[in-house]
Formats: sequence, structure tokens, C-alpha cells
Amino acid sequence: MNLDTGLWIGSLVVEAALVGLLFYRRVWRTFPIFTTLCATEVLSSGIAYLVLHYSQSSYPFYYLVESVLSELLEFGVLVEISWSVLRPMRASLPRRTPFVIAILILAIGAAIWPFSALQSLASLPPALQAIAHLQQTTAVLRVLLFLALAGCSQLLSIGWRDRELQVATGLGFYSLVSLGTAMVHSHQSTWTQYTQLQQFVLASFICALFYWIFSFAQKEAERREFTPQMQNLLLAVAGVARAERTALTATSRSGNQPRKER
Repeated sequence: MNLDTGLWIGSLVVEAALVGLLFYRRVWRTFPIFTTLCATEVLSSGIAYLVLHYSQSSYPFYYLVESVLSELLEFGVLVEISWSVLRPMRASLPRRTPFVIAILILAIGAAIWPFSALQSLASLPPALQAIAHLQQTTAVLRVLLFLALAGCSQLLSIGWRDRELQVATGLGFYSLVSLGTAMVHSHQSTWTQYTQLQQFVLASFICALFYWIFSFAQKEAERREFTPQMQNLLLAVAGVARAERTALTATSRSGNQPRKER
């Protein structure tokens, strides 16, 4: 057994243990998309093994489909974490807030997109190049979310024992390593160095899995209320959003009313 196989089997075993812990701790109730992502990764790894051994020619197509599904779930995790952070004030926020969060993350991703492409991606086929570009952009978004939560932890009244920051920390650590190795790979081209970098990325992913297992094995901290400053800010934003929606609705209704004949 070589190092690549050992790391792959190790990641599969540890991730399966994490999925079991997520269900045992009932974390799936708070983070259903994150739980689905972890379970899907375990399942996709098993399917990838079968495809590589019994239908290797079908693997490129399977990789494209699996990558798109994984990126969609990771985008959902970003929205899920952001919405979960707002739990103390959900009742005071508009019902469309999750959709607003999703649009905001998409807008940030669109702004990052032109700058997240690396020169090393240019040699890939168009489909793989688009997938790799999407993966780089999503990785940057994960890092930005982690930095935002960690930097605003006092205002948001969250700490390292809160599930939101725990999930974001694991994602942020793995994404930082992935981005760093991608940048290093763009400046070298030997296959041996590329293999070593991929092994390093997989090892960092296993470290993130162990961190999540350690974190979710602990009792979840009781969620604290936001600081008064953050409450006032969120209520002000929600009030502006409601006012704009009411104005748009009133304008739409007045525009649809039939004009009276003279």
C-alpha cells in the first residue's frame, strides 16, 4: 500500500466516523446541508473506487458530476452557516433573509471569479478548467467566511465552542492549505512535486476531519444573544429591507390598477 492509498483510505474511514458522530449528536438538525455534504463525500469516494477499478473510462464524466454536486453543497453550507449565526434574531428578520444571504455570497463569488483562476488551469480541458476554477472560487469564499466569523466573533457572540465557528474553522483551514498548494503548483510542473502537494492537501483534509470529530464530540455551547450594537444593526438592515419591499409592492399594485375612463 502506497502513501496515496493510505491517505485515501484514512480519509474515508475518518469521514465515515464523522458522519456517524453528526447523526449521533443530532447535528444534522442544525446543519442538514453540512451533514449531507459529509455523507455524500463518503458515498462518492466509494463510488469513485468502483468506477476506477471497473469502468475507468467513465471516471472523467463521474468526476465532473461529483464535483458540481460537491460545489453546490459547499455553497449551501456557506449559506447554512451564515443563517445559523443569526439564530438569536431570526424571529425579527424577514423570511427571505436566507435568499438574501445566498445572493450576497453569489455576488462576492462573482467578484472573486476573475481573480481566482491560476495559470496552471490553462492546460486543462475546458470542462475541467471550469470545475477547477469553481473550486478555487469556492475555497476563497470558505476562507473569507471563516475570517469574517473569527474577526466578528465578539459582535456575533460566538466562540470556538459554537458549531458555526467550528464548521467554518475546519473548512477555512483545509481551504487555506488547498489554495496555498494550488499557488505553489502553478510555479512548478514536475509530477513528483504535484503528487506530494496533493498528499499534503489530503492530509490537511484529514486534520480538518479530526478537528470536527473532536469538536462535535464536545457538548455544544449555549448560544448567547448578540451584542446591542449588532442587534441594532441587524434590526436597522431588516427595517430598510421591509420598507423597500413594501414600497415596491405598493408601486406594483398601483401600476396594475386599471385606469378610470374619463
